[in-house]
Amino acid sequence: MINSISGMRFAKPALVAATVSSVLIATAGTAQAAVSPEAKQSHVTAVGLHNTYDKAAFPYLADALDSGTGLIEIDIWVFSGVAKWRVSHDIPVGVVNYGQSNNCMSSGLRSGSSDQVFDKCLDNLKLWHDQHPGHRPITVKIEMKNGFNVQAGASAGDFDSLLRTKLGDAVFTPKDLLGDYPTLDAAAKADNWPSRAQLAGKFMFEIIPGTFERQNPFDHLPTDVEYGRWVRDNPTTAMAFPSVLDAQTGDPRTRYTETDIRPWFVFFDGAANSYVSGGIDTSWYDDNHYYLVMTGAHEVPPVLDSRSPDPAAATQRVEDLAADHASIVSTDWYDLDSVVGDEFNRG
Repeated sequence: MINSISGMRFAKPALVAATVSSVLIATAGTAQAAVSPEAKQSHVTAVGLHNTYDKAAFPYLADALDSGTGLIEIDIWVFSGVAKWRVSHDIPVGVVNYGQSNNCMSSGLRSGSSDQVFDKCLDNLKLWHDQHPGHRPITVKIEMKNGFNVQAGASAGDFDSLLRTKLGDAVFTPKDLLGDYPTLDAAAKADNWPSRAQLAGKFMFEIIPGTFERQNPFDHLPTDVEYGRWVRDNPTTAMAFPSVLDAQTGDPRTRYTETDIRPWFVFFDGAANSYVSGGIDTSWYDDNHYYLVMTGAHEVPPVLDSRSPDPAAATQRVEDLAADHASIVSTDWYDLDSVVGDEFNRG
């Protein structure tokens, strides 16, 4: 079922802003459907982009930020010694730039050299943030390809410290959602999410387990469990949200045998087709005001082109998945500026 949604669009490349209750909401992106700045983040569906750090997707990470997307993704590999946090799709191998491959720049947003460590990617985010005050809320999905590594000095706490140092109060944290509630689950169910106006100029970080880690028989502490424990034990200082990966019927948090970490998961992430074609009641996520990222939107029948579908069909797909309660409709539509900046009312 498709909801009737009224809309407006932001034009590229101009920076368009609206002031609501003295809060500036601005975008450097493309089209956006009319979502009231007073609407809570939990009531909005935005379009996200997969693997935005990849040079095949964008020459510069700043280009992804300029696209109007509501979600970017960065893959991180953890190693001991120097350059602990490396950014690459495949395992970094080589000496030059530690074998990394990414579009984060060493100096400025489009200057210097690419293939930088995660620290520099965060510098790029901060510089872009400073140049676009009051920008739209942007979710940053972090795939920990091989997980955290306490022995390498790359623990959950080290990750948080890096975010805090580089981005500071530009990050919307679990504490900000928690408020006076005992758990993130309780806060989400109470719809303690801020409005879009209140979230202007903020990044939200989502952490998911990585593909390499999930196939590693020697890794006995998955990233989601590790960071879930971290947020449970450090709810007022944690910088990111742990996410439950993969669609599942019922409450997917029941997979965690440690019942006391379950209430600290309010982000969920999985294949769009699994959510809408797998007999899953996606209204449960919306009713509880959980954050639901639906990936691979083009794979929902009828299948669309993975990179450059017909714009009208792509817009319809986003609208359909908004009606199916997605918070983020994630795609590889890097070339589809007319759709990437779209936002709709959720549900």
